[in-house]
Amino acid sequence: MLPIIFNLDSDPSLFSSLASALPAKMGELEQRRFPDNENYLRVNSDCQGKDIFIFCNLFRPDDKILRLIFLTDTLKAMGANKLVLITPYLPYMRQDKQFLSGECVSSKPFSKLLSSYLDGLITMDPHLHRYHALDDIYTLHSKVVSAAPLIAHWIEQHIPNPILIGPDIESEQWVSQVATLAKAPYEILNKIRHGDKDVEISTPSNSDLQHKTPVLVDDIISSGRTMIETVKRLQEQGMKKPTCIGVHGIFSGEAYQALAAIADIVTTECIPHPSNRIEIAQPIADAANELLNELT
Repeated sequence: MLPIIFNLDSDPSLFSSLASALPAKMGELEQRRFPDNENYLRVNSDCQGKDIFIFCNLFRPDDKILRLIFLTDTLKAMGANKLVLITPYLPYMRQDKQFLSGECVSSKPFSKLLSSYLDGLITMDPHLHRYHALDDIYTLHSKVVSAAPLIAHWIEQHIPNPILIGPDIESEQWVSQVATLAKAPYEILNKIRHGDKDVEISTPSNSDLQHKTPVLVDDIISSGRTMIETVKRLQEQGMKKPTCIGVHGIFSGEAYQALAAIADIVTTECIPHPSNRIEIAQPIADAANELLNELT
C-alpha cells in the first residue's frame, strides 16, 4: 500500500520534486481561513491504515505549526498509521541554552510538541551546537540528511581551485566535511560576537590565499554579519571575489542585499530563495523512505 504525501507548505517546486522522488500518492488537502482568520482544514483523502508523509517546511514556524498540529490530529482520527514530517529546515534549534534567568530554551518545548504528534522526522543539517544529536531532545524517530555531499559536488562543478573558509569554530564540522569531499583545503577563522549584529572576524593565516577561490560555508545565513565580516577580511588579503554557501538561507532584513554586493551567494533548496542552486529532493526522499521502512 503506497503512503500518502500531503503538502502543508507553500513551496510547490520542492514539493513537486519530492512527490516525484517518493513512491507515494498525492493527498488532497483543503485549507482556508474563516472570516475571523482562524484556520479551516479538511483532508479529502482516505487515510485509513495508511502511512503519511507531511511536507511542511517549518521556516517561520509560528505561521505553520498550528496547522501542522491540526493536520496530524485529523489524520490520526481518520485512522492513519505512521506520520512522518519532512521539514528541510528545523526551527528553534539555535535556542539551546538559557543565558538569562527566566528565558525559555525554546528548542525543548518545541521538540516535545512535535514528538507528541508525530512518529518520524526528516530534516537537513539542523543546528546542532550544544546538542550532539536530535535524539538529545526529540523522542520521535528521526533522520538527518547531510548537505555536505551536495555542496561538495556543486563546488567541484563550479569553483576552480577552491579553498573553503569557515568563519568560526562552529562551522568547522560542515567546512571540514565539505572540504574533504571536494578534495579542497580549508581554514577556520575565529569569531567574536559582541551582539546580534556586531561580529569581529580574525584575519586568515594562509599565505597562499590570493591564488585560490575562497568559498565560505556555513549552515545558516541569517543576519549575514558573520559572512560579511569574513568577506571583508578576505578582501583585505587581496583575495578573489568569494562564493558564500549556506545550507539554510534565512537572510533576515537586508542581509541578502548586503552580502550579494560583495560576494556570490549560493544556498540549498532548504528555504525557498532566489539564491537556491543546490537541489535536495532526492536525498530527502531517500531518507524518508528509509525511515518509513524502519517504522513499519
